[in-house]
Amino acid sequence: MQQPAPPLALIAANLRRERDRAGISLAELARRAGLAKSTLSQLEAGSGNPSIETLWALGVALGVPFSRLIEPPASPVRVVRAGEGPRVRSDNADFYGTLLATGAPNARRDIYVLELEPGARRDAEPHIPGSVEHIVVSAGRIRVGPVAELVEVGPGDYVTFPGDVPHSYEALEPNSWAILVMEHR
Repeated sequence: MQQPAPPLALIAANLRRERDRAGISLAELARRAGLAKSTLSQLEAGSGNPSIETLWALGVALGVPFSRLIEPPASPVRVVRAGEGPRVRSDNADFYGTLLATGAPNARRDIYVLELEPGARRDAEPHIPGSVEHIVVSAGRIRVGPVAELVEVGPGDYVTFPGDVPHSYEALEPNSWAILVMEHR
Protein backbone atom coordinates (compact mmCIF):
# COMPACT_ATOMS: atom_id res chain seq x y z
CA MET A 1 0.00 0.00 0.00
CA GLN A 2 1.39 3.38 -0.99
CA GLN A 3 1.56 5.92 1.83
CA PRO A 4 0.80 9.61 1.27
CA ALA A 5 3.83 11.88 1.13
CA PRO A 6 4.45 14.21 4.08
CA PRO A 7 3.10 17.74 3.58
CA LEU A 8 6.50 19.21 2.64
CA ALA A 9 5.39 22.81 2.00
CA LEU A 10 3.55 22.88 5.33
CA ILE A 11 6.50 21.38 7.20
CA ALA A 12 8.86 23.89 5.52
CA ALA A 13 6.68 26.87 6.50
CA ASN A 14 6.26 25.60 10.06
CA LEU A 15 10.00 25.00 10.47
CA ARG A 16 10.83 28.52 9.25
CA ARG A 17 8.16 30.06 11.49
CA GLU A 18 9.34 28.22 14.59
CA ARG A 19 13.02 28.88 13.87
CA ASP A 20 12.27 32.59 13.41
CA ARG A 21 10.21 32.59 16.61
CA ALA A 22 13.14 30.99 18.46
CA GLY A 23 15.51 33.55 16.97
CA ILE A 24 18.17 31.02 15.95
CA SER A 25 20.09 30.54 12.74
CA LEU A 26 19.74 27.62 10.38
CA ALA A 27 23.22 26.42 11.39
CA GLU A 28 22.39 26.61 15.11
CA LEU A 29 19.14 24.68 14.70
CA ALA A 30 20.92 22.03 12.64
CA ARG A 31 23.58 21.71 15.36
CA ARG A 32 21.00 21.42 18.16
CA ALA A 33 19.00 18.80 16.24
CA GLY A 34 22.07 16.82 15.17
CA LEU A 35 21.38 17.36 11.45
CA ALA A 36 23.51 18.52 8.58
CA LYS A 37 22.89 22.18 7.74
CA SER A 38 22.24 21.17 4.11
CA THR A 39 19.50 18.74 5.25
CA LEU A 40 17.76 21.45 7.27
CA SER A 41 18.13 23.89 4.38
CA GLN A 42 16.41 21.38 2.07
CA LEU A 43 13.60 20.84 4.57
CA GLU A 44 13.00 24.60 4.90
CA ALA A 45 12.96 24.79 1.08
CA GLY A 46 10.20 22.17 0.97
CA SER A 47 12.30 19.35 -0.43
CA GLY A 48 13.66 16.20 1.15
CA ASN A 49 11.72 13.49 2.91
CA PRO A 50 11.82 14.10 6.67
CA SER A 51 11.28 11.15 8.96
CA ILE A 52 9.39 11.24 12.23
CA GLU A 53 12.75 11.05 14.01
CA THR A 54 14.12 14.07 12.11
CA LEU A 55 11.02 16.13 12.82
CA TRP A 56 11.02 15.01 16.45
CA ALA A 57 14.65 16.09 16.85
CA LEU A 58 13.80 19.47 15.28
CA GLY A 59 10.82 19.90 17.61
CA VAL A 60 12.97 19.17 20.66
CA ALA A 61 15.68 21.55 19.43
CA LEU A 62 13.06 24.29 18.90
CA GLY A 63 11.27 23.58 22.18
CA VAL A 64 7.94 22.91 20.48
CA PRO A 65 5.69 19.85 20.26
CA PHE A 66 6.14 17.58 17.22
CA SER A 67 2.58 18.47 16.15
CA ARG A 68 3.52 22.14 15.69
CA LEU A 69 5.78 21.13 12.79
CA ILE A 70 3.15 19.17 10.89
CA GLU A 71 -0.18 20.79 11.73
CA PRO A 72 -1.86 23.09 9.22
CA PRO A 73 -2.16 26.74 10.27
CA ALA A 74 -5.30 27.85 12.04
CA SER A 75 -7.57 30.21 10.17
CA PRO A 76 -6.68 33.84 10.91
CA VAL A 77 -10.41 34.57 11.32
CA ARG A 78 -12.16 33.24 14.42
CA VAL A 79 -15.74 34.01 15.39
CA VAL A 80 -17.29 33.45 18.80
CA ARG A 81 -21.02 34.10 18.54
CA ALA A 82 -22.87 35.75 21.42
CA GLY A 83 -23.83 33.07 23.92
CA GLU A 84 -21.11 30.66 22.75
CA GLY A 85 -17.69 29.98 24.23
CA PRO A 86 -16.69 28.48 27.57
CA ARG A 87 -18.85 30.29 30.16
CA VAL A 88 -18.03 29.91 33.85
CA ARG A 89 -20.14 31.11 36.79
CA SER A 90 -18.88 32.55 40.07
CA ASP A 91 -19.86 30.73 43.25
CA ASN A 92 -20.32 33.87 45.34
CA ALA A 93 -21.91 36.43 42.98
CA ASP A 94 -24.21 36.63 39.96
CA PHE A 95 -21.14 36.88 37.72
CA TYR A 96 -20.17 35.00 34.56
CA GLY A 97 -16.97 35.02 32.55
CA THR A 98 -16.80 33.78 28.96
CA LEU A 99 -13.38 33.19 27.45
CA LEU A 100 -13.20 34.69 23.94
CA ALA A 101 -9.52 34.17 23.15
CA THR A 102 -6.35 33.03 24.81
CA GLY A 103 -3.09 34.77 24.17
CA ALA A 104 -0.57 33.42 21.73
CA PRO A 105 2.44 31.81 23.44
CA ASN A 106 4.38 35.09 23.41
CA ALA A 107 1.43 37.47 23.87
CA ARG A 108 0.26 36.35 27.32
CA ARG A 109 -3.21 37.84 27.25
CA ASP A 110 -6.73 36.46 27.41
CA ILE A 111 -10.03 38.12 26.43
CA TYR A 112 -13.31 37.58 28.30
CA VAL A 113 -16.90 38.81 28.30
CA LEU A 114 -18.06 39.52 31.86
CA GLU A 115 -21.75 39.41 32.73
CA LEU A 116 -22.71 40.88 36.10
CA GLU A 117 -25.97 41.31 38.00
CA PRO A 118 -26.55 43.39 41.14
CA GLY A 119 -26.29 41.58 44.44
CA ALA A 120 -23.18 40.05 45.89
CA ARG A 121 -19.79 41.49 45.02
CA ARG A 122 -17.30 39.12 43.34
CA ASP A 123 -14.02 39.28 45.21
CA ALA A 124 -11.02 38.02 43.24
CA GLU A 125 -7.77 36.72 44.66
CA PRO A 126 -4.54 38.12 43.17
CA HIS A 127 -3.58 36.60 39.82
CA ILE A 128 -0.02 35.69 38.85
CA PRO A 129 2.55 38.47 39.43
CA GLY A 130 2.55 41.10 36.70
CA SER A 131 -1.11 40.57 35.71
CA VAL A 132 -2.96 43.67 34.53
CA GLU A 133 -6.70 43.88 33.86
CA HIS A 134 -8.15 46.13 31.13
CA ILE A 135 -11.95 46.53 31.20
CA VAL A 136 -14.32 48.34 28.83
CA VAL A 137 -17.93 48.51 30.03
CA SER A 138 -20.45 47.71 27.31
CA ALA A 139 -23.73 48.04 29.23
CA GLY A 140 -24.84 48.95 32.75
CA ARG A 141 -22.61 50.25 35.53
CA ILE A 142 -20.04 48.37 37.59
CA ARG A 143 -17.77 49.06 40.55
CA VAL A 144 -14.40 47.44 39.93
CA GLY A 145 -10.71 47.57 40.78
CA PRO A 146 -8.30 46.88 43.59
CA VAL A 147 -10.17 46.59 46.88
CA ALA A 148 -8.52 49.79 48.17
CA GLU A 149 -9.28 51.79 44.96
CA LEU A 150 -12.67 50.75 43.60
CA VAL A 151 -14.08 52.92 40.81
CA GLU A 152 -17.51 53.17 39.19
CA VAL A 153 -17.58 52.88 35.41
CA GLY A 154 -20.34 52.89 32.81
CA PRO A 155 -20.90 52.24 29.10
CA GLY A 156 -17.83 53.12 27.03
CA ASP A 157 -15.63 53.69 30.09
CA TYR A 158 -12.23 52.01 30.25
CA VAL A 159 -10.40 51.08 33.45
CA THR A 160 -7.11 49.28 33.99
CA PHE A 161 -5.60 48.07 37.24
CA PRO A 162 -3.13 45.56 38.64
CA GLY A 163 -4.65 42.08 38.68
CA ASP A 164 -2.00 40.74 41.03
CA VAL A 165 -3.62 42.35 44.08
CA PRO A 166 -7.01 41.56 45.71
CA HIS A 167 -9.72 43.14 43.55
CA SER A 168 -13.47 42.95 43.03
CA TYR A 169 -16.30 43.35 40.53
CA GLU A 170 -19.81 44.50 41.43
CA ALA A 171 -22.78 45.27 39.18
CA LEU A 172 -24.63 48.47 40.06
CA GLU A 173 -27.34 48.00 37.40
CA PRO A 174 -29.08 44.92 35.96
CA ASN A 175 -27.74 43.38 32.75
CA SER A 176 -24.27 44.88 33.13
CA TRP A 177 -21.54 43.47 30.93
CA ALA A 178 -17.99 44.33 29.96
CA ILE A 179 -15.00 43.14 27.98
CA LEU A 180 -11.96 42.14 30.02
CA VAL A 181 -8.49 41.81 28.53
CA MET A 182 -6.26 40.02 31.06
CA GLU A 183 -2.61 40.78 30.38
CA HIS A 184 0.12 38.66 31.95
CA ARG A 185 3.43 40.50 31.83
